[in-house]
Amino acid sequence: MKKLLTIWMLLVAFVAAKAQMMDPVHFTTQMKDLKNGEAELVFKATIDAGWHVYSTGLGNDGPISASFHKNKMDGAEPVGKLQAHGKEIKQFDKLFEMEVRYFEQAVTFVQKIKFTKPQYDIDCYIEYGACNDQACLPPSEVTFKQSGKSSIEEEASVPKDAPEVDTAKVVAPVDSAVVANDLWTPVVSELQAFNGNAAPTESMALWLIFIEGLLGGFIALFTPCVWPIIPMTVSFFLKRNKDRSKAIREATTYGASIVVIYVLLGLAVTLLFGASALNALATNAVFNIFFCLLLVVFAASFLGAFEITLPASWSTKIDEKSESTTGLLSIFLMAFTLALVSFSCTGPIIGFLLVAVSTQGSIVAPTIGMLGFAIALAIPFTLFAMFPSLLKSAPKSGGWMNAIKVTLGFIELAFALKFLSVADLAYGWHILDREVFLSLWIVIFGLLGAYLLGWLKFPHDDDKHRTNVPQFFLAMASLAFTIYMIPGLWGAPLKAISAFAPPMSTQDFNLQKTVTEAKYKDYEQGMAAAKAEHKPVIIDFTGFGCVNCRKMEAAVWSDPQVADILNNKYILISLYVDDKTPLATPIEVEENGQKRTLRTVGDKWSYLQRVKFGANAQPFYVLLNEEGHPLAGSRSYDEDIQGYIEFLNKGLK
Repeated sequence: MKKLLTIWMLLVAFVAAKAQMMDPVHFTTQMKDLKNGEAELVFKATIDAGWHVYSTGLGNDGPISASFHKNKMDGAEPVGKLQAHGKEIKQFDKLFEMEVRYFEQAVTFVQKIKFTKPQYDIDCYIEYGACNDQACLPPSEVTFKQSGKSSIEEEASVPKDAPEVDTAKVVAPVDSAVVANDLWTPVVSELQAFNGNAAPTESMALWLIFIEGLLGGFIALFTPCVWPIIPMTVSFFLKRNKDRSKAIREATTYGASIVVIYVLLGLAVTLLFGASALNALATNAVFNIFFCLLLVVFAASFLGAFEITLPASWSTKIDEKSESTTGLLSIFLMAFTLALVSFSCTGPIIGFLLVAVSTQGSIVAPTIGMLGFAIALAIPFTLFAMFPSLLKSAPKSGGWMNAIKVTLGFIELAFALKFLSVADLAYGWHILDREVFLSLWIVIFGLLGAYLLGWLKFPHDDDKHRTNVPQFFLAMASLAFTIYMIPGLWGAPLKAISAFAPPMSTQDFNLQKTVTEAKYKDYEQGMAAAKAEHKPVIIDFTGFGCVNCRKMEAAVWSDPQVADILNNKYILISLYVDDKTPLATPIEVEENGQKRTLRTVGDKWSYLQRVKFGANAQPFYVLLNEEGHPLAGSRSYDEDIQGYIEFLNKGLK
């Protein structure tokens, strides 16, 4: 999941549609003889950065758990269950509506066995699931095969320094087919020709984070804690130096010092926690409760209940230090004083920003966000120092600043509910289901509109204050947003806020009937229907435990235009790569020079995806003609609805 300040952060998780093979988990195996008639089968994995492997015993409704399976165990038998060792991370997953456990960087799975005969012959494997923020691999296997003498014989017969055998190899695809027909013919090169090299890069996400920070800085700029300080500070520099060019240099240095201070804050957050820890913290239930309560306190302060200030001694000491020093250090300490004095207004905005970008899993994201925030905050100090005459035309402090504080208070209350929603889902309280959440947001933004129109007043408001033109337009926007949310109480998808509200599954009363569901879940049957109806095919490689697949179905497939094309103009085939239904007859295939048995329906579809299309991550969408050849490039996780429609239309053309 994702904690957000603005709706455009939803577009950060944008990945390439180009088909590609992924091999992010690397296993070695060995048998450790315990010399007491028992041994341990050890499966040790190293995991590429950004990926994680799920732990054991997560249940049938969650992601793919690591599990032990045996093909043959002659002379030995398992003892207990598969054990996972490593730094296990626990995190609530909103789409699965459960707590999941997984490992990053490394994990070791251990299965204890007991020898029952002097000779043993073992053929077994573990199955595991791996995901990153954009895709999940199908259920993957690591095999272990070994035979020999067991330790239940006389100990002298066992070599004391017997080497550990590394026998595991992760299965990789080759150009072979399960059935002898043209529908399984590989089309990897054809897909690559369609896809080309036009893939979005991660820098797009960093630009969005920078803009996010810039927006936060401009909002903070117009608060009562910052705006009144600007003319006083600029006047100080101009009076301090009769040489105007020197005054401009010092004011510019002052602005640069502000940037340095806030960028250092972003770096400190990253160094203290790290990207993965920040992401885990941002989705932790206890942290979300704490941040919810913190936002409620800040909101009460903005609404006029009380004032939050840092100890006066802090800013006083820094201010005194700046007066007793000279040069660049003096200016830097003045900027640090500004940061302390303005904390009550900038603190909540900075908190929003850091929590929002932490979910991106990027080490540089907090620093980039704080850079944008600081630049927006520093601009007016430099600008007014260069052009002092602008100070005369700048708006004076007054009631409009109080209106900004109150508006921020309402917005903080709304976001406090978002954080509380995560904790509510984690603990299963069901006190903030979707319709309750929307009801509270409708009330909050309705009251905000009433306040901006002057129908509602708080203790620190001026009784004679009238609604000005900007407030009028903001009130219109707030009330329009309130009306927009009302149909959501009866199940309207409300796509603009779908990432903020609890999932649709928590809604008790839902009149929404638009459903996009595949008629075929078998490749051969779907292709036969396409040939009979002379329609193109869209294959949806998906999984019951695929998080991003559910996101695509909720955000993109629910669109009426997308649903119409999928339901009426294509044969939609959904192939679940984690379907555990046993095949009527197991299928023997050869990959990487080794034989492998496809035992389940999911094994078969996963093999099809690898062999025919050269990809192994879900979701994965490909458009085919009735002969099984691509009509356009492939597509992966991307919530751009218009882009998905264009993708479908390419196939139709």
